[in-house]
Amino acid sequence: MMGIKKGKILWVDDEIDLLKAHVLFLKSRGFDVTPVSNGNDAVKLVSETNYDLVLLDEMMTGKDGLTTLTEIKDIKPGLPVIMITKNEEESLMEKAIGQKITDYLTKPVNPSQILMACKKVLEKQRISSDHVTRNYMEEFHVITRRLYNDLSSKDWIEIYKKLAHWDIEFDDHPDLGLNETLENQVRDCNIEFGKFLDKHYADWVNEDPHFRPTLSPDIIRKFVFPRLKNKEKVLFIVIDCMRLDQWLTFEPLLYDFYNVATDYYFSILPSATPYSRNSIFSGMFPDDIQKNYPDMWEKDGEEELSMNRHEAQMLNKLVMEDCPDLHRNVKYIKVLDSNSGWSADKKLSTYLENPFIALVINFVDVLAHRRSDSEIIREIVPNEASYRSVVRTWFKHSWIYSVLKKFAGYDFTVIITSDHGSIRVQNDVKVIGDKETSTNIRFKYGKNLNVHQKYAMLAKEPEKYRLPNLGINTNYLFAKENFYFVYPTNYHKFQSHYRDTFQHGGMSMEEMILPIVTLTPK
Repeated sequence: MMGIKKGKILWVDDEIDLLKAHVLFLKSRGFDVTPVSNGNDAVKLVSETNYDLVLLDEMMTGKDGLTTLTEIKDIKPGLPVIMITKNEEESLMEKAIGQKITDYLTKPVNPSQILMACKKVLEKQRISSDHVTRNYMEEFHVITRRLYNDLSSKDWIEIYKKLAHWDIEFDDHPDLGLNETLENQVRDCNIEFGKFLDKHYADWVNEDPHFRPTLSPDIIRKFVFPRLKNKEKVLFIVIDCMRLDQWLTFEPLLYDFYNVATDYYFSILPSATPYSRNSIFSGMFPDDIQKNYPDMWEKDGEEELSMNRHEAQMLNKLVMEDCPDLHRNVKYIKVLDSNSGWSADKKLSTYLENPFIALVINFVDVLAHRRSDSEIIREIVPNEASYRSVVRTWFKHSWIYSVLKKFAGYDFTVIITSDHGSIRVQNDVKVIGDKETSTNIRFKYGKNLNVHQKYAMLAKEPEKYRLPNLGINTNYLFAKENFYFVYPTNYHKFQSHYRDTFQHGGMSMEEMILPIVTLTPK
């Protein structure tokens, strides 16, 4: 008894009568097979019937396989074709592949070969989906059990790496129905991650760099300076607000040009540009930055661009302290838009004598901010999957991809990282503060702020957390999980405006666990 039909196959071969056993074998496995003996009949049938796959003999009398292939593709460009040939000439195969065959087999073929080739084309998505579902559910239980253990910083990096990979895997399997399960698991992990930071973060920022996890101020000393001291040239790139999952969609685009090695670090708190990126370029925590650049936290300097205006100065000072022989050869470039990016792409070749080039890119951060204020962008980028897709498309067609392809031919090591990530906020928390309280959505500083520890971490003593002391009774709040802060005044207006937007500054895995990628040209 035949099983459920698995697909309609057109098999074209001028010796099709000799393949009856093969055809019957496929039919017994549930495939609906139509055999024809020449290219003309095949082209006619393709124009009249919807087939799922064509098996096409390359060497036929009359209209040959390549001609038949061309005519089939003119009628149904997306129809999969498996070519079957006796001819193993490389030029022939290249020509067939250039005409977009899906696969090819070499005669003589046995029924099992044909079956596997058909299943690979017609059941690939189902088989892959079954495999993904089974593997994720196994991983789900492993991660859930791990949350009951006493986890280390390395454990959290491993957990977030796995979750980010599953997020991307599900982009290719949108119909599995597991996205909500994964979202809930990410939130469960972020709940525990917040508790973990409650216990350890203040210790981290006060420990010796050799004994704590890698934090923002450690990056250049740990990953860049050793290479510079070894006489290597380094292109150091910071992509503002790039999450790990977004990087994982970029990475395959670079495999043809680079060997890729990935390390990880934790952004400092607040996981926001004025703090985290300044910390990267200065090699200091924000309290020390305040001592060296006291005007940065003045009230007229609360805009992020003005608060990051000292980066080049900070970087030069850091290089002067650790690599004094190189401080005159540092080139710092900040790119805020596409036009200046393509301009930088043209000019970078003039900087090749500089052993250290630092490049800051703002596109991903700008997209996150614009999405908060634009209904159109919210429609285009409704969730993390679409955010990844848009950012990957930008990267693929961007000036920075052009730069990276060029630098694969130079004697530079490329190091790419981000200053912080972002999280899509879902749940609001009311916060009461005076008019001096900062306006940030995921973190706040002001006088006598308070909130339940379930929703945020309270830093009553800024110096304990290596944060700027901005006056008597000033404290900081860092939102946990996917919470965001809203004032009671105009509560409903701000609640609806910010819900489901991408924000940063808080203490989630997405904001704080970030890649440091080392690219060495092949």
